[in-house]
Amino acid sequence: MACAGVSLRPAALLWGWLLLGCSWGPGPPGVGAAPLFSAAYVLDDAGGLGRRFDGIGAVSGGGATSRLLVNYQEPYRSQILDYLFKPNFGASLHILKVEIGGDGQSTDGTEPSHMHYENDENYFRGYEWWLMKEAKKRNPKIKLIGLPWTFPAWVGKGENWPYDYPDVTVYYIISWILGAKQYHDLDIDYVGIWNERAFSSKYIKLLRYTLDKHGLQQVRIIASDRLWEPISFVLLLDSELHGVVDVIGAHYPGTKTVPNAILTQKKLWSSEDYSTFNDEVGAGCWARILNQNYVNGNMTSTIAWNLVASYYEELPFGRCGLMTAQEPWSGYYRVEAPIWITAHTTQFTEPGWSYLQVDGHLEGGGSFVALTDGLGNLTIIIETMSHNHSQCIRPPLPHFSVSPQRATFYLKGSFYMVKTLQVWHSRLGFESAQSTFFQQLHPVKVWRGSFYLDLNVDEVYTLTTLKTGQKCICPDPPPSQPFPSNYKDDFNIRNPPFSEAPNFADQTGVFEYFINTSDPGDHVFTLRQVVVQRPITWSSDADQTISIIGNFQWKS
Repeated sequence: MACAGVSLRPAALLWGWLLLGCSWGPGPPGVGAAPLFSAAYVLDDAGGLGRRFDGIGAVSGGGATSRLLVNYQEPYRSQILDYLFKPNFGASLHILKVEIGGDGQSTDGTEPSHMHYENDENYFRGYEWWLMKEAKKRNPKIKLIGLPWTFPAWVGKGENWPYDYPDVTVYYIISWILGAKQYHDLDIDYVGIWNERAFSSKYIKLLRYTLDKHGLQQVRIIASDRLWEPISFVLLLDSELHGVVDVIGAHYPGTKTVPNAILTQKKLWSSEDYSTFNDEVGAGCWARILNQNYVNGNMTSTIAWNLVASYYEELPFGRCGLMTAQEPWSGYYRVEAPIWITAHTTQFTEPGWSYLQVDGHLEGGGSFVALTDGLGNLTIIIETMSHNHSQCIRPPLPHFSVSPQRATFYLKGSFYMVKTLQVWHSRLGFESAQSTFFQQLHPVKVWRGSFYLDLNVDEVYTLTTLKTGQKCICPDPPPSQPFPSNYKDDFNIRNPPFSEAPNFADQTGVFEYFINTSDPGDHVFTLRQVVVQRPITWSSDADQTISIIGNFQWKS
């Protein structure tokens, strides 16, 4: 996909530090307030580095959040995927986390299991396999995570609980990991336990043992995709469990961690976060937590729920994705502001880089992080999101203030010889100014290891030695259209590319294409509900099976 040209604008209020004083120039329209705060910050690697950066990602699932994406026609489907996964294009995600479908309702629908029943295996159901392959096609380095929300009924042998027979549950999860490799050549990097539900130490230990037994030593375990406790406390008490858990994953931590989590010396991740309507406030939320999850909580990865809002907006948490693609019938999609906020970090870092040991709090409010590849490259990401313009859906955000400020940075250690930094800038225009996202400004000259910026409120800056960043723009998609008032599907397809019929969004049960060869009449090709036992549930599944199509404005 070709990239549109990006024009360089004068760097508003961004000045190099000169030998005899400050070099001043004209500011942008509407910006002229004198900074209220002025402070200096030192970036130095001479005393060692901070924690290893593990990447920024997003969740497909939890549930059925990518359901409509597969039904888009080309070239629009590939354009959406490029914005999400293609390096130096859009969000350029480092991590894709998917639901291990379990036939149960998991927020916006059900995702089919690879094993509806104990003797049933099918590694082509659903769309997560396809999505992981599309992500890998664009970025072979992307990390893959699998996590169950629900489980088929047979795993619990009649009980609504997956841990009574841990060997059965382990067999079920290992089968998914092995199937990913055997049928799709996908290597799963991490596996979780049970989304936002209780964990079992016995199960986790058996899972690790069985992974190793099957030659899957490279698959790391994340626990427990809920809260910091009690998993952190248990890890400190149980040395065997401590040895098999690689990452402590917490959901919606509010940028904070707990002492026990730090004491474990494990990787700490915000393994699900954001979950906020993808307007400019959502972009402000995302910008703030991407930095402050590390600054306040030592979290080295943040994963957004969800990847792309590709489900009917009337379902729960409509448009809580990094971008919106909910109209496959029209081809319309929207590249929302969170895509470009993500790019400020992902296009200029990679998993394996390290954070610098800095406090990260700006004197006038806001935060910064600095990362290096250890080979001389440096990336600094700064955010000055105000309280009212960066509230996430959860948890409640305590009040804080952010003011215009001057930040002077002193580069020391191996960075002292840096002469120029590339500059990328976003401004959320809540008051009167129009928002601008991910614009490349003129490089800043570093003089004798220092430079400064005048920062306004609700801005994001990336300053980096890397010259690879790009803001790529595809041609505009077709205009938005309501779901068609005349719609029909006879399900007459012998080799469907996906197991579900287009535009149907299962809410309870799983509906799949079925060819009824015994029917001599008009019902050879059908859509059949295939789950006959209530799964181990995650939410309140209905008593009757349900699949929806269209929207609340659509009338037959």
